[in-house]
Amino acid sequence: MRTDTGQVIRLADYSPADFVLERTDLTFELDPRSTKVEARLIFHRRPGVAADAPLVLDGDELSLSGLLIDQAEAEASRYTVTPDRLEIRDLPEESPFEITVVTIIDPESNTQLMGLYRTNGVYCTQCEAEGFRRITYFPDRPDVLSPFTITIIAEKAGNPLLLSNGNFLGGGNYDEGRHFAAWFDPHPKPSYLFALVAGDLGVVEDTFTTASGNEVALKIYVEHGNEPRAAYAMDALKRSMKWDEERFGREYDLNIFQIVAVSDFNMGAMENKGLNVFNDKYVLADPETATDADYANIEAIIAHEYFHNWTGNRITCRDWFQLCLKEGLTVYRDHEFSADQRSRAVKRIAEVRHLKAEQFAEDSGPLAHPVRPETYREINNFYTTTVYEKGSEVTRMIATLLGDDGFRKGMDLYFERHDGEAATVEDFVKSFEDATGRDLSQFKLWYSQAGTPLVTVSTAYDAAARTFTLSLEQMVPATPGQSAKQPMHIPLKFALIGENGGEIAPTAVSGGEVSGDVLHLTERSQTFTFTEVPDRPVLSLNRGFSAPINLSFDQSGADLAHIARHDSDLFARWQALSDLALPVLNKAANDARDGKVVSVDPALVSALIETLANDKLEPAFRAQALSLASEADIARELGGNNNPDAIHAGRNAVLKAVAEKGFSTFERLYKELAPKGVFAPDAAGAGRRALRNVALTYLAHAEESPARAAEAFAEADNMTELAHALTVLAHRFPEADETLAALAAFATRFDTNPLVLDKWFSIQATIPGEAALARVEALMKDPRFNAQNPNRVRALVGTFAFANPTGFNRVDGAGYRLLADQILAIDPRNPQLAARLLTAMRSWRSLEPVRAEAAKAALGKITGAKQLSADVADIVERMLKA
Repeated sequence: MRTDTGQVIRLADYSPADFVLERTDLTFELDPRSTKVEARLIFHRRPGVAADAPLVLDGDELSLSGLLIDQAEAEASRYTVTPDRLEIRDLPEESPFEITVVTIIDPESNTQLMGLYRTNGVYCTQCEAEGFRRITYFPDRPDVLSPFTITIIAEKAGNPLLLSNGNFLGGGNYDEGRHFAAWFDPHPKPSYLFALVAGDLGVVEDTFTTASGNEVALKIYVEHGNEPRAAYAMDALKRSMKWDEERFGREYDLNIFQIVAVSDFNMGAMENKGLNVFNDKYVLADPETATDADYANIEAIIAHEYFHNWTGNRITCRDWFQLCLKEGLTVYRDHEFSADQRSRAVKRIAEVRHLKAEQFAEDSGPLAHPVRPETYREINNFYTTTVYEKGSEVTRMIATLLGDDGFRKGMDLYFERHDGEAATVEDFVKSFEDATGRDLSQFKLWYSQAGTPLVTVSTAYDAAARTFTLSLEQMVPATPGQSAKQPMHIPLKFALIGENGGEIAPTAVSGGEVSGDVLHLTERSQTFTFTEVPDRPVLSLNRGFSAPINLSFDQSGADLAHIARHDSDLFARWQALSDLALPVLNKAANDARDGKVVSVDPALVSALIETLANDKLEPAFRAQALSLASEADIARELGGNNNPDAIHAGRNAVLKAVAEKGFSTFERLYKELAPKGVFAPDAAGAGRRALRNVALTYLAHAEESPARAAEAFAEADNMTELAHALTVLAHRFPEADETLAALAAFATRFDTNPLVLDKWFSIQATIPGEAALARVEALMKDPRFNAQNPNRVRALVGTFAFANPTGFNRVDGAGYRLLADQILAIDPRNPQLAARLLTAMRSWRSLEPVRAEAAKAALGKITGAKQLSADVADIVERMLKA
C-alpha cells in the first residue's frame, strides 16, 4: 500500500496481509554514516493464500546488503528489489519460515527526520506513519503486529545509552570500544511503534507503583544540564498514570517507562511502546524559561502519549483510515485529564477556541475530509485537526449520549475485546452498542461525513398555554467529494433559564428524544414542545459545546446578557459573551473596510466590564471572557471577501473602546494581581497571571504608551509575564526605543536557550502590518535562525504564515511568495514540515479578490516546480481544486 508515489489509497480496497508476522528480531550496528540493520523476520502464510504468492516488503530509499531465506543466501532469481520494494518469491512450503534482511543506512544525512536519524549527536527514530520502511524492508502497515527483540551495538564513548522498546534484557561490552544492549517488547506491535535512541544524555529518574503493586521505573532523558527542567514532566507523567488507573482502569504493563527529549523532531511527541520520543519543547520547563501555556502543554502531551499505551498501542488501528480511533480517542482522554487537573470550564473554552480556529476552518475549505476519510494520497497529510480534535469531539458526544456509566462500560468492553488487536471504528462503536443496547448507526455518520453542521434555531413562548416551542433544522454543507449529506444525530445540552436566573424544569417535552438535559436532534427538522413553563424562558443551547456545530440563532442581546450573567454552565456564559461580541467585531471590520468611523455597542462593553469586575468568577475564566475573538475567527464569521487590514483595525477599535471604558477596573486588577511569593505552575496561579496579562493588553490600548509594558518587562520574574510584556511592546509599539531595547535584552539573556529563542522569533513574526515581511526576511538571516531545525522554522516562518493575518496577507502577495519559496526550499529535505507550512493557505479563497489572486499565483508557483514530494503535491492540488 504505497503512498509516496501519490497513488490514491482507498479504504474499500483494504485486505489483510498475505503473510502473518510472528516475530521480529532486529540488530543495529550504529554508525553515523553507515549503520547496519539486520532484520530476522518469522512469517507464516495466512490460510487461503496461494502457495506461489510472493512476500512483498516496503522500503523507502533503501539499499539491500543481504538477503537470507531460512538462513541460506537467497538466489537472485528468487527476489526483485528496488529502493522502495522487496519482493521475495519461491518461498518455503513449510511454515513458519525465516527471512533475514540486511540494509545499510545513513542516519547523519537523513534530513527527513523519518526512520533513523541523528540530532545533536543522538541517534533517534520516528516511524509513524511510514518511517520504519526507511530503516529496513518490512511489512510496514499498522495491522501487522509482532513481538520485537532489539539488539543495539554502538561505540561506547559517544553512546553510553542504548534504548529501545519494552523491557531491558541486558547488555555489556561487545568488542574493543563498543558495547551492546538488548530489549524485548512482549506486546505485539506494528512497526510504526518501534523506537531506538542512542547517545549521551542526562536522566531524571523516579518510580510509580501501579494499583496492583507493580513498581515501574520512570526515566526521562534530556540533554546534559537540562535535568532540572524535566521535573514538571515527570510529575505530569505520574499524575497521568494514576488518573488512567482511576478513570479508565488502565494500568501500565512493562517494568520501565522512558521518555527521550530531542530538539529536532517533526511532531510534538511519539507514543512508541515504553519509549516515548518527545520534541523537547514539550518536556523542558522552569519558571524562567516556560510560560503557563508551556506547562499546560507539557502536562497534556505527556498525558496524551502515555494514554496511547492502551488507546493506540495495546489496541492499535487496523489501517491508517482508522487514525481517529487512536488519536481522536486519546485527545479526548487527555482533554479530560487536563480538565480534572485544572479548571474544567476554562479548559473547555480553550478546546473550543482551538477547534473553531483550526478545525472549523479546515472543515469549510478545500482540505475538508471526514474524521475517517475514505481515500488518501499521502497519509502524513491526514494528521489533522479533523482527525485529532473533531475525532475527540465525536468521542465526547458518545459520552454525552451514553452518560458516564454507559461510556465506561463501553470502554471496558472495547479494551476487553480488542486488546492486542488492530481495530476499526466499527469495532469501537459496536463495543458501546453492545455494552448499553443503544443503536448508534445514525451517529456513525459523524465519522464518514465531512463538514461542520449548521443548526438553525427558532423559539416561541405561548403564555396562555404555558408552552415553549423550540424548532431546530440541521444542514451539513457540501465538502470536497461529498455533495449530499444525511441528517446527523446531534446531542444538544440545554437549559431553560428563568427571569430570576434559575433553571426552569419543564413538566414534559414532546417532539423527539430528550434525556435529562440533552435534546437529540436526529431529523432534518424537529420541533420540541415544553409544557408547563410558567414564564418565557431564555434558552441556553449546546451547553458545554456538546456538539461541534455552528448555531444560527437570532437571540437578542438581552437574552445573551442574561445567559452571561446567570447560566450555571460557565462555558455557556463565555459563549454568550462571544456571541454578543462577534456581531460588533464583524461590523467594526466592515466599517473599517468602508472607511467609516468604527462604533462599538455600549451593551457589549458593559457586559465585558461587568464580567471583568465579577470577583466571584475565577480569574482564568475572566481572562478568557475578555480575550476577544481573534482576527482569524472574525474572518471565518464574515465568510468571504475578507480584508485582513480592516479586520485588524476594527478589532483594535473594539479593544480600545473596552479599554477606555473599563480603564479603572483594568488598572485595579493589574495592580492587585501582581506576583506574590514563589512562582507555581498551578491552575490558580496561571489564572491570575492570565487575567493580569489581559489587563496589561487593554491598558496598552487605552494609554497608547509603551511605559507600562516596559516596566512590566523589567519587573517580570517569570516567563509568562516576561513574554507577554514583550509581546505587548512589540505588537503595539514596534518602533519604540523601549521595544527595541527589550527585544535586544531578551535575545542576550536567552541566547543559549533554543526554546526561549523560538519565542523571540515568534513574537517578532506576529508583529502586525506590512513591515512584518521585511522583519521576517531579516530574521531568516540572523545567525540564530537554523533552517534545519523544525521548531525554529515553525517559530518564524510558520508563525508568520499562520498567526499574522495582516503581515502575511499583504495586498501585494509578497507574504505568499515568501512562503512558497520556503516550501520549495524545505520540501526536498523535509516534506512533512513543508506540507504542514503550506496548510497556512488553506483559506485563501475567503480573501478579497486581489489577495486571493496573489495567493493563487503563489500556489501556482509551487505546482510549477519540477519535483515535489507527495506530501506537498497532495496539499497544493487539493487547495487549487475547485
